[in-house]
Amino acid sequence: MALATETPFHVLAVDDSLPDRKLIERLLKTSSFHVTTVDSGSKALQFLGIHDEDTCPVSVQADQLEVAVNLIITDYCMPGMTGYDLLKKIKESSSLRDIPVVIMSSENIPSRINRCLEEGADEFFLKPVRLSDMSKLKPHILKSRCKEHQHHHQEQHQQSDSNSNGSSNPTNNSSSSSSDNSNSRKRKAEDNEETSPQKNRSRHS
Repeated sequence: MALATETPFHVLAVDDSLPDRKLIERLLKTSSFHVTTVDSGSKALQFLGIHDEDTCPVSVQADQLEVAVNLIITDYCMPGMTGYDLLKKIKESSSLRDIPVVIMSSENIPSRINRCLEEGADEFFLKPVRLSDMSKLKPHILKSRCKEHQHHHQEQHQQSDSNSNGSSNPTNNSSSSSSDNSNSRKRKAEDNEETSPQKNRSRHS
């Protein structure tokens, strides 16, 4: 019987430069990540099932659902949609905001780095990205999974609370109806007690 192997984490890599895209793909695969590469922010949003114009989720293909993205690593400087714009779109989406995002850039500009981190980026790598940088990715993925489990647990707790509240009402109704029935039975018994002496007196007379 074969032992079950652990499913590799899935990373979506976004870079308009083909050499940089090939480099990050090779480094990720060397670090045992499953990798999908795209060359623009808009294509990344399409893969994630989000419109380019807004952050409303759209129907996602079944094959995409089977390979959920665990982390997104994107270049900062790209034509059209920058890595910062992509970061904002992801963090504005209720279904994607928990996915860790790492920004890459060949320019060491502190204001740019701080802006990305303040917007929700988990890491900022300077290019060229090195193999040692890959070891920093897994902790962010594990942390995001803990958040997902917490959210799932909270949702289950809320559902159980609503179910318990809903189920308590019928019991209250049944108890009130049973008390009504007992009261009606008491009234009938009292009526019978009042009429029975009259019947006895009529027999004696």
